[in-house]
Amino acid sequence: MHIAVLAGDGIGQEIMTEALRALDALGLDDLRLDHADVGGVAYRKHGRPLPEETLELAKTADAILFGAVGDPELDGLRRELRVESAVLGLRKELQLFANLRPAKAFAGLEDLSALKPEVAGAIDLLILRELTGDVYFGEKGQRTTEAGRREGYDVMAYDEDEVSRIAHVAFRAAQGRRKKLCSVDKANVLQTSVLWRKVVEEVAAEYPDVELSHMYVDNAAMQLVRNPGQFDVVLTGNIFGDILSDQASMCVGSIGLLASASLGTSTRGLYEPIHGSAPDIAGQGIANPSAMILSAAMMLRHSFGMETEATRLEAAVAQVLEQGVLGQDLGGSASTSEIGDAVVAQLAS
Repeated sequence: MHIAVLAGDGIGQEIMTEALRALDALGLDDLRLDHADVGGVAYRKHGRPLPEETLELAKTADAILFGAVGDPELDGLRRELRVESAVLGLRKELQLFANLRPAKAFAGLEDLSALKPEVAGAIDLLILRELTGDVYFGEKGQRTTEAGRREGYDVMAYDEDEVSRIAHVAFRAAQGRRKKLCSVDKANVLQTSVLWRKVVEEVAAEYPDVELSHMYVDNAAMQLVRNPGQFDVVLTGNIFGDILSDQASMCVGSIGLLASASLGTSTRGLYEPIHGSAPDIAGQGIANPSAMILSAAMMLRHSFGMETEATRLEAAVAQVLEQGVLGQDLGGSASTSEIGDAVVAQLAS
């Protein structure tokens, strides 16, 4: 198993260390780890946030374990050199069009959610976010209007093939869960969403065992707070998925608990926590490594088909949380390494 390890910026290295310790505790055979720079660290060393050698490693590896990118000191760089462009570049170059973001309540942590405990405790959903289209990758720029005013523009666009391929991933995911799929769009306003809805309905004909519903994105945001337990699999576009998945994480209780997988047509995937580089706490040893460890579990499941080992990692994290070994983001005092120690101890028990 050849894994590209891209720790990145901020707390990336700290949480990656604990994820690799957890993987080592599983006693996996034939595990090859190759490390490379990405993000602000890469820019400072190589003049680019995604050096060619890092991209080549990602292309040849079986999976990519990714920490985080983000460096406020480099925010003034040109758009193509911004450190965030590294992860966008990886998604595009590796054709990773499907982002899986599970959100599930952990036993004993219901009170940490901003929602009522009985509402938060019912959360068990999977957001399928399209990753390589939408306004993030559409035509964009700035121009001067006929009235001489400055104007910025970003084009939202999807073609039917882009919608169809992510829809198939979502329907297959629903078949493995509770067989409910909610497609989120804004078809009452956006032509992009009109096409999105039509194509999703066409694909649905191939999955008669899955119950399909549609919801406007503003209503979906409200329902995630009002009654998140109604959702099983949520399918949506890039920008809507970006927003809704972060909202779902806070409904669970902390953004430090959510992992993600970015997949394409092969088993190669990029696995990362959704919380970002958190530069305000970097180097203090207080970052929660749970989402990074859970991302490693998703890697074992989706890239290597190792369901037993993935479940062991997830169970270990859940047990540690239930025992009250909590970081500061969850109201506790455990350090990054102490949480990692507890997960390793659970795996050994």
